[in-house]
Amino acid sequence: MRISYLILGCICIILLAVMPAQAFTAKALTITLNGNGDATMDMQYYLTFAERAAIFVHAVDPATELQNVLQENFNGPITVVSTDTSSAEVIIPSFASVTTTGGATTMTTPSLSFERAQQIMQQLWYSALLSPDLTPQVTTITFPDGYQVSYTDQISIPSVSHTLS
Repeated sequence: MRISYLILGCICIILLAVMPAQAFTAKALTITLNGNGDATMDMQYYLTFAERAAIFVHAVDPATELQNVLQENFNGPITVVSTDTSSAEVIIPSFASVTTTGGATTMTTPSLSFERAQQIMQQLWYSALLSPDLTPQVTTITFPDGYQVSYTDQISIPSVSHTLS
């Protein structure tokens, strides 16, 4: 009887050792535009215990990593307002283009994709132990007049144009 418990325990340990752990999971991405095209992005996410520990001991600085990735994608300065173990808020200047024609103002957001970030994470030395999901469960874009566009479980968000009312 003890041997069967010992064998069962060993099998559980082996399975836990080779089974990938769920890692960073994007929950919600909210993009709020102001009248000049600047955007405030708020990403809500889930981190595993190990990832939280890495942040706690300063082995990983999420604010710096986020700022580097966004600056590379948007070719300009990004301001990280706040980061913690469940969210990050950044300001991206001139995120949306703003045009005014005949008294009507139209805002157009760029397309946005997390595919490259997913590829980068898969190349890290510890990627075999992780299974990150960078696809936001819900992405919401809010224009200055309150108009909203939402996407569910999409890793790439298309460009959106809206004429303000």
